[in-house]
Amino acid sequence: MSQRDHHSARPLSPHLQVWRWGPHMLVSILHRATGDGMALVGLPLLVWWLAALASGPDAYATFLAVMGSVPGYIVLFGLSWAFFTHMMSGLRHFVLDIGAGYDLDVNRFWSIASPVIAIMLTLALWSYLLLAKGI
Repeated sequence: MSQRDHHSARPLSPHLQVWRWGPHMLVSILHRATGDGMALVGLPLLVWWLAALASGPDAYATFLAVMGSVPGYIVLFGLSWAFFTHMMSGLRHFVLDIGAGYDLDVNRFWSIASPVIAIMLTLALWSYLLLAKGI
């Protein structure tokens, strides 16, 4: 038996096709995706904002013009959703880390509740911001 045949005869690790999808998988994938999204989109925007603040009124006005446009609002809305989704999933994992919430029904409930609460928090934040701005 060649080296190649030996490796192909070995059992494979379980893959996504083996597992039945459930809310716990979705919340785990969302946690990773939102963390990446905040790092790849949110961090550069934060640096741009800080640089614009430090660069003077013209640079800051440019930042405000871009982020105050419809595409800017969409990006900010998405980042706030990502933040709340990541936060709720992180809190869920924090509870799991202390050894609580492993009962299947409790785990399933919080796997469903985490993204729902994140959506509610995002909508509450943006409702407040838009009402405060008078839109």
